[in-house]
Amino acid sequence: MSPKAKAPKRKKSRKPATARAPRKARNERQEDKPLEPEVLEPEAVEAEPPDEGAPAETTLPVPVERDLAHADALQRYMAEVARHSLLSREEEHDLAVKFQRTHDPEIAYRLVTANLRLVVKIAHEYRRAAFNLLDLIQEGNVGLMHAVQKYDPFRGVKLSSYAAWWIRAYILRYLMDNWRMVKLGTTQAQRKLFFNLRKEQEKLLAQGFEAAPKLLAERLDVTEQDVREMDQRLANDEFSIDAPVSGAQDEGRQTHGDRLVQAAPPVDEQLADEELRRIFKEKLAEFGKTLTADKDRFLFENRIAPANDREPMTLQQIGDLWGVTRERARQLEARLTDRLRDYLRRELPDFAQLSVTPAEES
Repeated sequence: MSPKAKAPKRKKSRKPATARAPRKARNERQEDKPLEPEVLEPEAVEAEPPDEGAPAETTLPVPVERDLAHADALQRYMAEVARHSLLSREEEHDLAVKFQRTHDPEIAYRLVTANLRLVVKIAHEYRRAAFNLLDLIQEGNVGLMHAVQKYDPFRGVKLSSYAAWWIRAYILRYLMDNWRMVKLGTTQAQRKLFFNLRKEQEKLLAQGFEAAPKLLAERLDVTEQDVREMDQRLANDEFSIDAPVSGAQDEGRQTHGDRLVQAAPPVDEQLADEELRRIFKEKLAEFGKTLTADKDRFLFENRIAPANDREPMTLQQIGDLWGVTRERARQLEARLTDRLRDYLRRELPDFAQLSVTPAEES
């Protein structure tokens, strides 16, 4: 038999040229996309310049001009930061020496702009703190400017290493001041607890210990009361005491403030006590005018009701002044006190109901 004839190969049909867009058109469509947020990842920003050699190129992506119209404020700021070149170690040292000697603002501007990437990197570490990243960067920039002013180039420390402490300090202070409506971190112990309490609790739980306030206080070198207060403040949100209580029967009228326990006496009782004290002082002054004996007047003015809130004299001092014993001075005072009590009972029918301490009688 004759060998089978091979079928001719069929040529693959090509798609029309119009089915694929030109490469140039595809690139233009990709360039029109808005910038992706991953440009803010920490590894995308070179924080410190190399120690030697020419300044390295930053890896921070720079948007093209036509993309800036569609970029948000943060992306535009990142593009502006990337325009400032880094400084080598020698250039940074020379500029810092000149600024320390001349305090030229142009030199300070160059040192600040060369380290703006460091601020972005440190601020990005706190991006999960529910704050606008631009606000954190702004506070970090203030810390960077303070670092440039106080930097000593002759201590052998790079400006970026020194400035990192100032940048972080200003960002942390901003977080504490704006974390809640009620300011936190007003003391050193509160600041330590604000940043370390939750981490220390998680560490103890991971080790199998109960995160008790006593153990936390020992670990963080603070008091147990500070631990309890900060734990309550971090666990609960603030609310207005004038806000209506949800679920109340008379909703819209009863507020959280209505449910607070009032330790002080009611206002009407406070006003009544103030009125009684005023009347008592008036009668006391009238009794003093009735005294004619010098010793009685001296005891009244220096022992029973001294003027101008002065400290009353002691019985020993009065006895030494008169040349008598302390007991004799006490007897004279007791006789004058009985006269005063009888006078007040005649002038004030409700004198027995008055409750006035000796400090308030003065």
